[in-house]
Amino acid sequence: MSKSDYAENKILDHLNGKTSFTMPTAYVALFTAAPSDAGGGTEVSGGSYARVATSGATWAAASGGSTSNAAAVTFPTATASWGTVTHYATFDASTSGNMLRWAPLTASKTIGSGDTASFAIGALTQTED
Repeated sequence: MSKSDYAENKILDHLNGKTSFTMPTAYVALFTAAPSDAGGGTEVSGGSYARVATSGATWAAASGGSTSNAAAVTFPTATASWGTVTHYATFDASTSGNMLRWAPLTASKTIGSGDTASFAIGALTQTED
């Protein structure tokens, strides 16, 4: 998983005592084209898509430089095709906001009308190197 340029700068400033970094509420977003550390990519839109808010309870405590979701992350049921989802990211807002981290899914998922995208416990992994 990669950190966004925004998150890298916030962490550096925080660790070097320049400014505090307020813990964000992380929202999981889905993408049909890869984002990068600078942002971009193609986030799903339309068809009742909405980012999913997570909390500290959603994620397992980090160990060995890694964490994963400790609870299922379930999106609203699609009312139109969302296409083939290939990546996910976390943001600090339910819309717009700043991308924090992003990663490819271990397997792409095609989401059609009537489908519910859901990620089982352990399916979304975040690592630090």
